[in-house]
Amino acid sequence: MKIAVLGAGAIGSVVAGYLTKAGEDVTLIGRADHVKAIEQNGLCIRGARGEEAVRVKSLTQLDKPYDLTIWSVKTQDIENAVTENKRFLNSGFILSTQNGVQADKILNSFFLKERLISSIVMFGATYVKPGEVTFNFESDWIIGNFFAPNNQKVQELAKILEKAFTVVISENILGMKHLKLFVNFNNCIPALIGKSMQETFADMDLCRLSILLLKEGVEIVQKAGIELVSMTKFPVERILGLAQMPLEQAAGIINKTLTSLSKEPLYGSILQSILRGRTSEIDYINGEVVRLAKERGLNAPLNEKIVTLVHRVEENKKFFNPQEIKKEFILEEVQK
Repeated sequence: MKIAVLGAGAIGSVVAGYLTKAGEDVTLIGRADHVKAIEQNGLCIRGARGEEAVRVKSLTQLDKPYDLTIWSVKTQDIENAVTENKRFLNSGFILSTQNGVQADKILNSFFLKERLISSIVMFGATYVKPGEVTFNFESDWIIGNFFAPNNQKVQELAKILEKAFTVVISENILGMKHLKLFVNFNNCIPALIGKSMQETFADMDLCRLSILLLKEGVEIVQKAGIELVSMTKFPVERILGLAQMPLEQAAGIINKTLTSLSKEPLYGSILQSILRGRTSEIDYINGEVVRLAKERGLNAPLNEKIVTLVHRVEENKKFFNPQEIKKEFILEEVQK
């Protein structure tokens, strides 16, 4: 099977690197500076599996039709990726990897449902610089059909991906994607202050803000009647428990969990986009809750404010300091 990975950020690079190492025929499609660095020195991956340089085929655009295209561009970049590569996208299967729940629907506006397979990436990676990424931690790659029951093609794809990753097949990937939405909910706070997850959540006030955002988000999703489905290694009770327990107790868990995610600094997906001078996926994470609230005549003021502030960082190219964020959300008045 000829595989193209469309989008050479952190996840796309790790996927292309380890599938190549596993013996698959993979081409990574990315920006010119990343492609040039890989051509010269290989793709340097360091972290959970040690350090190595993998010789990965890399291009700036698709050069032919592929049997499988793994889409690792951000949700907001899907349309541009289609436009730039549409000449070679008339055949083959398409695997989405994006955070949030809208990517599959956007892809379906361009491609038949029968060609689409969805996935949730639970492992963590960070884009360091052209030609170099960090694989922060191992976890599952969950796959399944978004629009129909799983079929033989999902089984075949799982056999390919599990050569390099732990793969789980889901019978309700939409419900899992809504749960994963809350796993990514914390990404917005490091994006506001320009710090790693570990540095950000060493601050207990910012841990409290994380829980306040989560409580509001879970309430909106529940009022919308959306089912959250447990993922392997991440039960739905973990999110619901945090949303229901006292603020201080929940903030303590966030502090302990997110400051020990990996030995290497981990930068959330939203911050990574901003650091690369690109728009982020904030509208498809915290913004998804805002969208759900507005559709039902509800309010999600905390998440709406977060979305606005992240867009301000994107536009002004300037991060807030933690005290500004605490003042913006009046965290000094939050019960401690």
